[in-house]
Amino acid sequence: MAEATNKKKKSTGGRKKNTSARRLSSSPRKSKKQSGVPRWLYIIIAALFSCIALTVVYYLFFRPYFYRFRPCYGQRHYSICLPHGYSIYGIDVSRHQGEIDWEKLKAGDGTSAPVEFVYMKATEGSDFVDKNFKTNFTKAKELGFVRGAYHYFSPHSGGLAQANQFIKTVKLQKGDLPPVVDVEENPKNRKLFMQELKIFIAKIEEHYGVKPIVYSYKKYKEHYLSEPYFNKYPLWVAHYYVNKLDENIDWLMWQCSDIGRLPGIKENVDINIFNGTREQFNSILMK
Repeated sequence: MAEATNKKKKSTGGRKKNTSARRLSSSPRKSKKQSGVPRWLYIIIAALFSCIALTVVYYLFFRPYFYRFRPCYGQRHYSICLPHGYSIYGIDVSRHQGEIDWEKLKAGDGTSAPVEFVYMKATEGSDFVDKNFKTNFTKAKELGFVRGAYHYFSPHSGGLAQANQFIKTVKLQKGDLPPVVDVEENPKNRKLFMQELKIFIAKIEEHYGVKPIVYSYKKYKEHYLSEPYFNKYPLWVAHYYVNKLDENIDWLMWQCSDIGRLPGIKENVDINIFNGTREQFNSILMK
């Protein structure tokens, strides 16, 4: 009797297993039917997101380094290829470059395209002074660089207050470069931002007796600074990793790279080009 019972259990267990197996084998077919998104669409979406991610990574992290290895048709100095056809070069610095060894920078690296002018960040907004400005401004003059100062224009304070902050901080002398206003913030209120910027420019021009230079990057200039008012002022344009600028841009200086390497400066530094002859360069200096 025990044997019969065991046989019954075995046979019953076998039937249950078969039933379970049928249920399990049928469940994938049901889930596949219930999923309304075809597999090929998942593949396309994944491929699209991968392309976007790779593009972002390339532009943010790899593009500057790939640029170093492109064919150079100008001079290769400062670890970059300088655009062809220019002869007056400079840099711009701020606290982000750390403490600069100005003697080492002046000694140079034996390049045939020496750094001749240096712009230094002086102020930002209405209450910020770059901690390295005073030292940089003094040392540049002592070592024979043509020096200049720039202000980073902020949308968070008025144009007059920002101009007064710059004027209080920067005492330009004969032979210095004209003052610069760096404009690159995307304003919430465009009309108000432009009004305050014009107030700043007018005050700076009145105080120093020269037209200040407006610095911005190419797309910002086209989008925000295209009105005739700003065309009266010299343009310092930032546009990296290209061999030349568009012919329709009327520019005085070109920030052509942000990955320059120079002796005396531990961090990457911006490289700039003056668009003109030696006589034209001397003509814009403070009188």
